[in-house]
Amino acid sequence: MPTSQDMTTRLDPGLLDALQHQVALFARRAEQTRLGGVGQVRNSMDRAAYLLLNRLDREGPMGVKALAAGMGIDSSTVTRQVAPLVDTGLVKRTSHPEDGRAVVLQLSPRGQARLEEVRSSRRALMAQVTDGWSDSERESFTSLLTRFNRALSARQTGTEVPPPATG
Repeated sequence: MPTSQDMTTRLDPGLLDALQHQVALFARRAEQTRLGGVGQVRNSMDRAAYLLLNRLDREGPMGVKALAAGMGIDSSTVTRQVAPLVDTGLVKRTSHPEDGRAVVLQLSPRGQARLEEVRSSRRALMAQVTDGWSDSERESFTSLLTRFNRALSARQTGTEVPPPATG
């Protein structure tokens, strides 16, 4: 099996340097703006909160362990990140439908409305940032960024990199 060193010596070091630099710039700019949307501070949302709310919206109510596993983080981190969302009424704790002793986390109506407000603002931001791009360019960028994120996730969790989606 080739080592990491073997792989990087076969690839163009200048291109890899440019890639890592652009990823670093992207991460900094994303954090600076918190991808808060178009000129509306009220529509900004902490990255962790956004990802948690999105997951609950897309996958429905679930326990802390399932939420942590799906996000690739530990349960104590999820517990810590969910606490302010519960306190502000964006997430509610309910009894598990099959095991009343277990607790599941669920997006509240207030959380759903807040998430949609932020999504709408972020959609507008993405439209502005990619103004002048064709639909094909947006699709290609999204596909490559998705593939990049999956590879990073697989590396972090020690799992096999999933093949790129075809379509």
